[in-house]
Amino acid sequence: MVNVVNKYTEKLLRGAKKSLLYTAKRPDIVMEHGKGMYLWDTDGKSYLDFIGGWAVNCLGHCPDPIRIALEQQVSQLVNASPSFYNKKMIEFADLLTENSCFDRVFFANSGAEANEGAIKLARKYGTKFLKGAYEIITTVNGFHGRTLATMSATGKKQWESLYAPKVDGFKHVPFNDLNAMANAIGPSTCAIMLEPVQGEGGVYPASIEYIKGIKKICDEREILLIFDEVQTGIGRTGSLFAYEHYNVEPDIMTLGKGIGGGFPLSALLTKEKYNIFEAGDQGGTYCGQPLAMAAGLAVVDEVISKNLSQNAGIMGKYIMEKLKCIQSEYGFTNLRGMGLLIGFDLPVEKGGEVVLECLREGLLINSPKPYTIRLMPPLIVTKNEIDKMFEILCKVLGRLQNR
Repeated sequence: MVNVVNKYTEKLLRGAKKSLLYTAKRPDIVMEHGKGMYLWDTDGKSYLDFIGGWAVNCLGHCPDPIRIALEQQVSQLVNASPSFYNKKMIEFADLLTENSCFDRVFFANSGAEANEGAIKLARKYGTKFLKGAYEIITTVNGFHGRTLATMSATGKKQWESLYAPKVDGFKHVPFNDLNAMANAIGPSTCAIMLEPVQGEGGVYPASIEYIKGIKKICDEREILLIFDEVQTGIGRTGSLFAYEHYNVEPDIMTLGKGIGGGFPLSALLTKEKYNIFEAGDQGGTYCGQPLAMAAGLAVVDEVISKNLSQNAGIMGKYIMEKLKCIQSEYGFTNLRGMGLLIGFDLPVEKGGEVVLECLREGLLINSPKPYTIRLMPPLIVTKNEIDKMFEILCKVLGRLQNR
């Protein structure tokens, strides 16, 4: 039976390498199904998932609320076109505005698409109210997506020459440096755009003083503050939205990843004051599509009703405590993060090796930089699963230390 399964996997991998456009380096495994905190591949091996689909699967794998919502919705209405309202679109928009500081919502399909919308809205604002200002200041090591505009907004060094010429109108300044941010603002500036916690950049939270200082500058100069909460939103940091930790209200917020719990979905939220798009300025064939709305409504309702934000905060503290207990043994430095978005640095640049060895032991973790490990498990994670994760991680680290 084992040989049959292996042959089946080998056939799938041959098909993948023959037919799929190469865009990512993937291990030679094929994921087949998942439940809760675990994934299983086509060989029947299980993996404890502390990546969570890149902070996407906030309710874990194949959660009942999403399954039930999609089953009900698919029998009623799959697509009506963005030319019409649908029931779930209205209910979901109401849920988000009732539980945030925002008044208006635009639904899209990916975090990059939501960020494109935020860029467009900021430039529309600059055109109408700031004498044509169009420039947006972002941060070094920030990440906002992979469209041409969002790649231009992203502060990754290795992307500077990729797909040139870049979209004009973005300045990158060091993160958590208020003076650099203030000095970068000029007459063409219409907005500041940043992640409250840089996720892809290595899990670096913004300081409270930094965010409050930026908000003060934005208010004084009448430029917009955009929070990219694609990775931090929907309970990830221990509150429903990361801006709540700073007691600051951004003018625009983008959401993605966890908002759909695995279903492709994102959102752009803003205040009534910036409800300035005209018909045709922004849209998309699948924006507000009923299936996505049903899934998102079910996810956010579950996060709120089950208080999973609080669980993220509690479990995040538990992980940090356990990391501190083994910090000196393995030489960890710079433990950081919020809730269930956690990073720490290894004493040597072996992040890729750690990830690969953990994969072989049935644990999924991430290394966004050669010396950094990132943990972002589903919000449903328990202490037992965290203990299991540490058991595997310590086993791997001990083995690598002895090489």
